[in-house]
Amino acid sequence: MNQKFLFIQPILKPWLALTIFTIVGVLVLALHSLNIQPVNGQILTNTDAWRQVYQQLPDLPKENQYISKETGKVAENNTLVSRIINYHVYGKGRPVNFRLDWKLTLADYLGANEIMYEFSYPGNDSLKKNPFEGDRAAIKRLTRKQRNALVQALVNTFSQSR
Repeated sequence: MNQKFLFIQPILKPWLALTIFTIVGVLVLALHSLNIQPVNGQILTNTDAWRQVYQQLPDLPKENQYISKETGKVAENNTLVSRIINYHVYGKGRPVNFRLDWKLTLADYLGANEIMYEFSYPGNDSLKKNPFEGDRAAIKRLTRKQRNALVQALVNTFSQSR
């Protein structure tokens, strides 16, 4: 660099750093503002959703024989489908309106996708006996046709609420 402009070099470096920090900051804010929000289908409450699934599939096992830690009585509203929905939405953070995501969740139950952890499974904290193994066994007992019907019922349920 020319001797005449050496005095500008220290001035340019802070401006360069400030420009880079500004660009990075704007990108971070832009990405943060694109934060994925729940789709309209997720406004439907879990209580309404599992009931609608069972209306569509009345022969689907409820697996609701577990005892509540709080009341000491059978937690009839804590069903297989309600726990699947909780695991899917809150445990895995998957969207509710795509068949593939529900199939991935069922693949988790079948041991064919992601590892499921017993200690963080829905119902572990509210039921005397963790329903984890029973729920996995119930999903394994379903035929492929029944699992596909369950996926379709879940998609239908959350698609109707939009």
